[in-house]
Amino acid sequence: MYYTECDSPIGRLRLAGDGHALTLLDLPSGRSMRQPDPAWQRDAAPFAEALRQLRAYFAGDLHTFSLALAPAGTPFQHRVWDALLEIPYGATASYRDIAIAIGKPSAVRAVGLANGRNPIPIIIPCHRVIGSDGSLTGYGGGLDVKRFLLELERRA
Repeated sequence: MYYTECDSPIGRLRLAGDGHALTLLDLPSGRSMRQPDPAWQRDAAPFAEALRQLRAYFAGDLHTFSLALAPAGTPFQHRVWDALLEIPYGATASYRDIAIAIGKPSAVRAVGLANGRNPIPIIIPCHRVIGSDGSLTGYGGGLDVKRFLLELERRA
């Protein structure tokens, strides 16, 4: 497993992957910021394209990421994360919208839990999920980061 870190407008991000696909992106203020496993190798080379795309995203120049992703999760979580990838740049969806999109309209809470366990935020845009009343709900990177990302997308 490889990892690297990069500065961003929301702080220092940590990326990890197997050299072919990105498996995690840790946010600096995230409640689940991990320390690199001692077996991980620090190497920015496998992340050159991810870093380029993240820079372009934060500059407002990239609206859709095109990266190999390999998030670890259950089949249900993958269905939720796939649905998140369908939320257009600059748009939002509610937890209920996602539950309906995956064919599980009564699974709103389970969708919220899966959303919160997204290991590749920003790229899998869990920040675009809001409460059904339009309120900003929890975000692993903190509500200030969620607000920043939504405003960034609205401005672009």
